[in-house]
Amino acid sequence: MRRATKGKGESKGKGDRVPARGPGLLAQLRNPPGGRNARIMLLALSVDRTGSGLWAASSVLYLTFVTHLSAQQIGVLLGVAGVAGIAGSPLAGRLAGRFPLRPLLIGCHLLRLVTLTLVLLCPGFEALLPVVAATYLGDRAAKTLEMLFATRAAGERRSAYQALSRSAANAGYGVGAGIAAVGLAVGTTDAYRALILGNALSFLVAAVLVWRTGELREATVEVARSAAPGAGSASAAGRAPGRPKSPWRDRGYLRFVLLDIPMNLDDSVLAVGLPLWLVNRTSAPHALVPAFLVINTVLVVVLQLTVSRRAEGPRRTVRTLLLYGGLMFVCCALLAGAVRCGTWTAAAVLLGAAVLVTLAELMRSVSSWELAVLLAPPEARAGYLGVAGMSQSIQKSAGPPLLTGVVMAAGPAGWLVLGTVIAGLAVVQRRSCAQRFRTLAQPVPDRARTAAPVAPE
Repeated sequence: MRRATKGKGESKGKGDRVPARGPGLLAQLRNPPGGRNARIMLLALSVDRTGSGLWAASSVLYLTFVTHLSAQQIGVLLGVAGVAGIAGSPLAGRLAGRFPLRPLLIGCHLLRLVTLTLVLLCPGFEALLPVVAATYLGDRAAKTLEMLFATRAAGERRSAYQALSRSAANAGYGVGAGIAAVGLAVGTTDAYRALILGNALSFLVAAVLVWRTGELREATVEVARSAAPGAGSASAAGRAPGRPKSPWRDRGYLRFVLLDIPMNLDDSVLAVGLPLWLVNRTSAPHALVPAFLVINTVLVVVLQLTVSRRAEGPRRTVRTLLLYGGLMFVCCALLAGAVRCGTWTAAAVLLGAAVLVTLAELMRSVSSWELAVLLAPPEARAGYLGVAGMSQSIQKSAGPPLLTGVVMAAGPAGWLVLGTVIAGLAVVQRRSCAQRFRTLAQPVPDRARTAAPVAPE
């Protein structure tokens, strides 16, 4: 049975939509799912990520040459900050279940405005530690709140909104990195300070933009087409009446979050694994390293919308897990083989690996986003998505030491083992999610299936 929707696609079979060719990226940025609120939020997100690009490119050099921290101190500082960031997602989810979303997000932007300004005033390691930790906590909380915004503003078209948000974020990040390159070329203390201040000011602009949006008080609940692969007509909303379970007591959802951590390792492979492997274990030219980020940024901006459109609905979303595992396995195999290649062959192999890990990232962004939403009970979605957001934070803390201390230390065999493990876990995650969908699809007493308010507990 087919049912018309307001989007470009239609429902088909047991919950999936037929991918249709929709308007281009620029047209959808002008008229995104969610209307005016979404358009303003996408602009705020782009401004925020422009500041993030400034920080990513300049923070280590600032801490080295302006505050005179040692490499060990910088490692401890950023490591502790990463751990603090893990708490940001569940904290934001818990607060969003009790308070309006808009002032919470504005608060996160203003918190980072204050802490980044304090970074300029902190003289040493002890003073910087709590300030940078608070910055990372606010950063992860803001990302979770942005995710919740999308589920409320875009409803069932959140996949399209997520694609637009990633394109806007990557474009902003690239602009920030480009501006930072100019400041780093100057290389003076004032130039480093200006870059950090620019990041702080980006949060002020983002807060003003969020203030211009309207408060979102309702979230669209999935309807019958959100059924699982192989299940009948049911939805993730089909949970027994009563007070929503805590995500910390929901073993099925916690299993999804736990398996989602290695499903985010593409981030560390791109940012840490590829550059260090090129420099230390291959004969490829070192000047190739910036090309990895360029390839990633361009492909995400250009392809994210297309990939997301073709992965809508539970059935297609679950399939992307297998694609992710396959792409990561081939990427890791290329990295293992690059050590035996000549200079230019190794360069070509590593560029191919960069393309594959970016394609894997596109698949992961779809699966992690959609499954985190669809597997959560709509009446407790804020708290559940807060817990789901921890997977990225944990990976950012554990991924780099895993790659440098275990995978690369084991040589080419380490990459082959990593690729095999990720591919195997992708299969496990697919089966686990399909089983949870079937469980959620069991018949329940009649309930409203069209929309449900997101009310404070």
